[in-house]
Order: sequence, then C-alpha cells, then structure tokens
Amino acid sequence: MAHVLVVEDDPTMAEMLTYNLRRQGFEVESVPDGTAGLRRARSPEVSLLVLDLMLPGMDGLEVTREIRRKRPELPILMLTAKGEEKVKLQGFASGIDDFLAKPFSMDELIARVRALLRRSRVEVLRNGAPDELVFGDLRMVNRDYRCWVAQEEVILRPREFTLLATLAAEPGRLFTRADIAERVWGYGEMPDTRTIDTHVKNLRKKVESVSSYSYIETVRGIGYRFRVRPKLEK
Repeated sequence: MAHVLVVEDDPTMAEMLTYNLRRQGFEVESVPDGTAGLRRARSPEVSLLVLDLMLPGMDGLEVTREIRRKRPELPILMLTAKGEEKVKLQGFASGIDDFLAKPFSMDELIARVRALLRRSRVEVLRNGAPDELVFGDLRMVNRDYRCWVAQEEVILRPREFTLLATLAAEPGRLFTRADIAERVWGYGEMPDTRTIDTHVKNLRKKVESVSSYSYIETVRGIGYRFRVRPKLEK
C-alpha cells in the first residue's frame, strides 16, 4: 500500500485530501508546514508527496529542493493556485514531477497520484535491473539507453527505448494503451492511440525486423505485451 504524505496548511483542504486518498486505499498522513513536511518526506516509507506551493516556514519549492538532495526518486505532486508559466518552470527546475492547479476535482487528483506512482515503479524496475538484460537475441543496457540485436547495435530514440523497457520490465503483462501513455509519456502529455501505435511500429521495424524473435505482441483492441517468440523458419 502506497504511503502518501500531504503537506498542506489549510485544514479544510488537508482534511479533504486525506479523506479522499484514504477512500482509494492509500495510507495517508498530513502535516501543516514545510519544515515538518521535509522532515517526514525524508523517511523511506513515504511513497509520494502531495505538496502545496504556499506554506509557512518553507514554501513548496524550497522543500522540493531539499528533498531532492536525499530522495531524488520520490514522486512529488505540487498544488498551486498560481497558473503562471514562470511558477511551473521554477517548480520543474526544482524537481517537481507534476502540477495541479486549484480548484481541482478529487478524481483528477487521484488519477495524477496513481499515474505518478506507476511511473515511479517503472523507474525502480529499470534502475534496479541488471545493466544488461537479455531476451532471445536482444540485449539492452538500461543505464545507457542502448540495445543490440544479434550483436549489432540498434539505435533507438529515448522514448522508443523507454517503451521497450517498460514492456520488457514485466514480461507477459498486458499493458493497455492508457498504461503505456502514462508510463512512457506522462500524465501531462497523454498521446493519442495513433502515436502509441506508431512508436510500436517503429520498434518492430528497428528491432524485430533484424531479429530471429518477435517481442511485442498486439492484443487487439486493448494494447500490447512483451513475449519472446522465435520466428518460424520458412
């Protein structure tokens, strides 16, 4: 069960956030200021941080900069009443993963929290995997975003590599197109179905066309899964 830390000085907002997140099955705790939020966010038991921008003591940007020194992997969702581009740019530079402008619906909050948690789990799998992953005649070096097929290097764009690594991280699992969009592109971009299918087509052309195996299986009308299947000899 994911442990969500809410840092919000408005008691009514903090109560609403805590209540709705708990209804979705999350463990939730709430603190009212930036200093307390920073202290608790350093704990490894915290899975995700919901952080208000305007806080007493330390504001959200200061808290983020300090957290990133100890926990660069922690997903952070910032709540702000300000919609200026400058604020978002400062936030992303500080290490914020996503923004949610007030007022917002609780359904959107939950959707963004879930998306950030999914993406963080993929990164843990990718970063925690061995440097070299081998499937059939495919070899991937996750750290360097490089791959080889039958000992010949295949040049993949970063997003193509991330798509392949996302599928390969959980062989046999069915990923819907929505799953792929959230994990590879992120909640804020959400490409259409044609964009995802085009990336899969490009991967097959670059990887499978020179391989003795098929790796990406289409599940019609739903999405894709990673399966290692030898090609039948003609």
